[in-house]
Amino acid sequence: MKVNVLTGGPLACVPQTIFEQKDERWCGVDYGAVELINHGIDPILAIGDFDTATAAERLQVKSQSHQFVYRPLKDDITDTELALRYLFAHYPIDQLNLYGATGARMDQLLANLFFILKPEYREQVERITIIDRWNEIRFFKPGCHQLKRNPQMKYLAFIPLTAVEGLVLPNEKYQLQRTDFDFPVALSSNEFVDEKATFSFEQGILMTVQSCD
Repeated sequence: MKVNVLTGGPLACVPQTIFEQKDERWCGVDYGAVELINHGIDPILAIGDFDTATAAERLQVKSQSHQFVYRPLKDDITDTELALRYLFAHYPIDQLNLYGATGARMDQLLANLFFILKPEYREQVERITIIDRWNEIRFFKPGCHQLKRNPQMKYLAFIPLTAVEGLVLPNEKYQLQRTDFDFPVALSSNEFVDEKATFSFEQGILMTVQSCD
């Protein structure tokens, strides 16, 4: 099943068309749950500490959500990671689209990118896509992969998040023969040649970013 997740990030960074997807399954994280309710979407799960919501908003979210998980105390994970941990534990998810995970705060952006490296998400990395108005971010384990071009995006980046061995880009605008990377680096401003880009690597975790100006 596919689940869309809206966090409490700035709505200005979120594609406004998401609120037209009322028939899809949604999870609201912290104030993201309030925004879903305000746009006529009753989430299958609302979760977080709701520290930016009023008491009335929290009660409304609780009454209109299929499940409500209130975590008022801080611990070792963010609200977003708490939501993903809960969703993967309780739902048969094969695709998770994460909205509101990018925005003004750099610390929250990095937290929403780096949690993917935790061992507990090893089996889920390829099911997670982070989407905002300008970017579509995916994560890959070693192997041979094909990435479908998003027609709204012009650029394509390959970003090793860890040491990566044997990265090959055979049919992109800027090709790459088998290359190892010992540390994270952004191979940015590449482009699709056809509707699909093929790439492969042997070790590590790789992030791809399709983006537009």
